[in-house]
Order: sequence, then C-alpha cells, then structure tokens
Amino acid sequence: MPAPQKKLIFCTAGVLSLACALGTAAAVGTQLWVRGTTLCTTGALLVNATGPELHKFIGEIQYGLFSGQRVRQCGLGGRPFQFSFFPDLLRIIPASIHVSVILFCTVLIIFALVGAGFFMFNAFGSPYETLHGPVGLYLWSFIACSCGCLIMILFSSEVKIHHLSEKIANFKEGTFTFKTHSEQFANSFWTILVCSLVHFLNALLIRFAGFEFPFSKSKDSGRITGAVDLMY
Repeated sequence: MPAPQKKLIFCTAGVLSLACALGTAAAVGTQLWVRGTTLCTTGALLVNATGPELHKFIGEIQYGLFSGQRVRQCGLGGRPFQFSFFPDLLRIIPASIHVSVILFCTVLIIFALVGAGFFMFNAFGSPYETLHGPVGLYLWSFIACSCGCLIMILFSSEVKIHHLSEKIANFKEGTFTFKTHSEQFANSFWTILVCSLVHFLNALLIRFAGFEFPFSKSKDSGRITGAVDLMY
C-alpha cells in the first residue's frame, strides 16, 4: 500500500483511539450506566394495589460506577435520594467486581491513549519493527478491546446476577422492601461497547494497511526456510 494511504489509515486509527479514551473517561464519571424502576412491594401488598394504582409504588433509579440517585415511591409521593458507592454501599455490593470494573476502565483509558500515540508515531515517524511498530499496534488494540469486553461482562454480572439495583434500593430500608421492576443499561455502558468495537476495527485497519497479524507465518518465509533446508 502506498505511504500516503498508510499514513491516512494510521491517523484515522489514532483519532479513533483518542476518541475512545476520552469517551471512556467521560463515561466513568457519569451516572448513566443503568436506568430502571423499583417497586415497593411492601406498600403495594398492604393496599393490594393493581393496575394504575401500582404506579404510585414504582420509583426510578439510575447510577454509575461511583454514585447515583433514586426516587423512593411508597404511595405517598416521590422522595429523591442521592447515594455513593464509596464508602456507603461497599459492604452490600460485590465490591471486588465493582472495583475490578473501575480498574479495567482505567487500563482501557491508558492503553487507548498509548495506542493513539503509537498510531500517530507510525503515521509520521519511522518506527522500529518491535513494540513501536505494527506488533505494538496490534498489542495495544488487543489489550484495549479485551479490557472493554471484561468491563461489560463484569458489570453485567454485577447488575443482573448479583441484583445490584435491588441491593441499592433496599439499602438502609428497615420496613419497606423493594424489587427491581425494570432496568436497562444506559449510554455510558454502550459507550464501552462502541470503544471495544473501535479497537477491534483498529486491528483490522492495521491488517488493511498491509501488516501481517503477529505470529502468522507468510508463505514466502516458508519457501525460504525450505530452500535453506535443501541446501543442507
């Protein structure tokens, strides 16, 4: 592939990596990872609420990795609450999973920035054929993509398997019991998915630029090795 086209591809991949790093950093600080509603089952059972009456006992909840907010509905109007994961909720949530999600987000941001820098270095410089060159670009893209996948898997398990929304809703609730009525992942979660796909796309762009995948043997090298064996 001609040099100008390679430069364009590497610049495009570098800009995408930088955008993913900034997008992930913004996503980590928001409360837009999960949105849902919670049902006050105790209040609904007391008055035997059904149909339209049930809406008086359904409150809203949304949260991110560090904080969130909910509206407590038990038939007497909504009462908004703010909550923080650190240190308030650490003893009732799966703290190891939650901290791992934050750590992998940090790693994703770091390697996305590293990848962006090396993409630009390959576009405008003369890299060595080591981690500075295509092998490094494949490595940074693979690590960033893997971190994004791990973030989604761990956070999904925390929300769906460990019932994170219910644990938050029932925090410091002595009399009333809340259950998750509905929940869905919000914008920040899908930002991580998009970033993972972008890093996978970057690996394809490197291959499209004419660089073989690491540890893949070309046919020419096989022929040369065979010829050397025949000589001896």
